Amino acid sequence: MAHLDKLIIADDHPLFQQALYGLLSQQYPNAQALCANSAAELKQLLQQHLDVELVLLDLNLSDSNGFATLAMLRRQYPQLGVIVVSGQGDGNSINRAMQLGASGFVPKSEPVEHIVAAIDTVLLGLTWLPDGVSLSPDPQLDEMVQRIDSLSKQQHKILLMFAEGLLNKQIAAQLGLSEATIKAHASAIFLKLGVRTRTQAVIAFNQSQQEPSYG
Repeated sequence: MAHLDKLIIADDHPLFQQALYGLLSQQYPNAQALCANSAAELKQLLQQHLDVELVLLDLNLSDSNGFATLAMLRRQYPQLGVIVVSGQGDGNSINRAMQLGASGFVPKSEPVEHIVAAIDTVLLGLTWLPDGVSLSPDPQLDEMVQRIDSLSKQQHKILLMFAEGLLNKQIAAQLGLSEATIKAHASAIFLKLGVRTRTQAVIAFNQSQQEPSYG
């Protein structure tokens, strides 16, 4: 059994969250398990507990696209292990999650013992996938994810504000910067993403975060 000190269970389904908490309390009696019912609570806990080693992330949190939350975790907390524990167990979801930087993926339909096995595997620095799953990454998505990951925290924050439809003047006021500085950041963002306009930057960002299509 791998050593584990502190983790977060991010799941808004009370019964599953309680069941998982009980399982982990038995398997890792010396570990502190924190619970988040939303992406907002998850972010707050990570800010308060800098020593968290692992997050068990549900893709269907009510206040966020799970893939966007996963991408945020990989960008802001690159040292953090993230195992997706989701009701979505299809190949598209698994591929997308792993391509966005998940350390492992456990469908909720699998035995609970697989969650423990996944945790032990990830704590050893390895990845965990369901039996029989083979990855087939999307090269275009991979390239855009890497481009977005190359943005500084300030640039990423501005890109999110672009996505919200805020004007340069509004962004400058919120960040306490000049409009000229925002324009300079925008030019740098466009260059890193390989686009020419705000609209193209937002489209590229949204495509990298969206859930996979099913057909």
